[in-house]
Amino acid sequence: MSYTVDTQDVIIAPKSAWMKRIFDVVFAMIGLLLLSPLFLFGSLLAKLQSKGPVFYKSKRVGKDEVPFAMYKFRTMVINADKLGGSLTTYRDTRITPIGRFLRWTKLDELPNLINVIKGEMSLIGPRPEAPEYVKYYTEIQKQVLLVKPGITGPSQLANRDEEEKLKGQQDAEHYYITELMPKKLALDLHYVATQSIATDIRWLLKTCWLVIVRR
Repeated sequence: MSYTVDTQDVIIAPKSAWMKRIFDVVFAMIGLLLLSPLFLFGSLLAKLQSKGPVFYKSKRVGKDEVPFAMYKFRTMVINADKLGGSLTTYRDTRITPIGRFLRWTKLDELPNLINVIKGEMSLIGPRPEAPEYVKYYTEIQKQVLLVKPGITGPSQLANRDEEEKLKGQQDAEHYYITELMPKKLALDLHYVATQSIATDIRWLLKTCWLVIVRR
């Protein structure tokens, strides 16, 4: 799937940005309240899996290319970043058994709500990418950085089985940079150009369906 996006189409009006921020804060607070038992459960599992902290702070590039630490429940062994790159491959040996469960259920992403409350992320938006991959963005692709990255969105849902797509690749990182990442960015560019509260609600409902109902 590909899209052609004009540069001027992706600029979001300030009013829309304020509405989106209110939408994010309200639903993030509701989410933290309703999902607090799952948050505690995820924290317990992250702590029990192996020695190390409950949270993992992943380096990501946010709106206007400002770096931030994205919170997730830790799913890998301690010092996993020193044992391999930021790209998680198929059956990555750094992932613990409990970590695989957290990833499969998407519980590992619940702490992203903290980033939303802090104003670093949105509920819906482009996929937050690591600095080592953002450096490969073209000038057009960098337009996704005009908005806050999201917990979920079109590219996240389309590539929820990313590890499977990397399966069997001799050079997984090269395949990701040259094949998967451009496709993700095309989806994200289209989202940025057409974003509205109505589309955000649609993506939020679709995420709930895929993560909760289909699980």
